[in-house]
Amino acid sequence: MDLKEFQKLFANFTHFKKNKFHPLVWIVGEPEIGEGVYIGGMSEINANGAKVVIGNNCDVASFVSINCADSHKKCIGLSDEVERKDIIIGDNVFIGSHSVIKGGAKIGHHSVVAAGTIVEGIEIPPYSLIYGTPMMVKERYYEEKLKK
Repeated sequence: MDLKEFQKLFANFTHFKKNKFHPLVWIVGEPEIGEGVYIGGMSEINANGAKVVIGNNCDVASFVSINCADSHKKCIGLSDEVERKDIIIGDNVFIGSHSVIKGGAKIGHHSVVAAGTIVEGIEIPPYSLIYGTPMMVKERYYEEKLKK
């Protein structure tokens, strides 16, 4: 079996659509992904039912989940629907390994999401450092560093 046959079989068995990033990146829906973006293996981009935008020159490490959907209310009987919210990631954003970007998040350009961070659905200013669980934000942390 050659590589193309294997990739086709793999896509059929896993529902991972072929993409330009990595064969083990799972893209659901139609996210808008800018130029010069890297997405590491075993990452998920779920844009099913909402707008998900990843700006230019972003680096999304391996094992990252960018997921517009939240089904916990449906699962426990508080809602009949899966909640879906847009996600907007500005240009030149780094997202560290094993991070989760939840629906409603808007991350400003030139920001860094530290590894293992769960980013809540809020607006975060440009040049920020986002880290920890629960999430903490050092607003405009990189602004002065980048002006030097």
